[in-house]
Amino acid sequence: HVQLVESGGGSVQTGGSLRLSCKPSFFILDDFDMMWYRQAPGNECEEVSHTRSDGGTDYAESVKGRFTISQDNAENVVYLQMNRLQPQDTGVYYCAGGRKWTETTDTPCGRSEYHYWGQGTQVTVS
Repeated sequence: HVQLVESGGGSVQTGGSLRLSCKPSFFILDDFDMMWYRQAPGNECEEVSHTRSDGGTDYAESVKGRFTISQDNAENVVYLQMNRLQPQDTGVYYCAGGRKWTETTDTPCGRSEYHYWGQGTQVTVS
């Protein structure tokens, strides 16, 4: 079974920082998409950051300049560095990625062409 294990969540005060880690059970290939989503209490999921096929990255407007997605190829880990955290950043953060499938599947953030998602890690900012 394929797993993506998130870690690094926790409780932090406003203005603080956290670094989330995502360790997939599969090897992250160069043409894979890796992404972070989050779900605030009572809200729909929001894409936080996404790697692009050209090697670039995308960020939600709400986190631009504060969050950075990165990848350690040697360790096969994806990170999300979160700085200047705000209470609005509170939520469950999910790592997802791999190749695009031709069929969608149910995920913690609705139906997606990306079939492999982690269980999530809680981030609480107060």
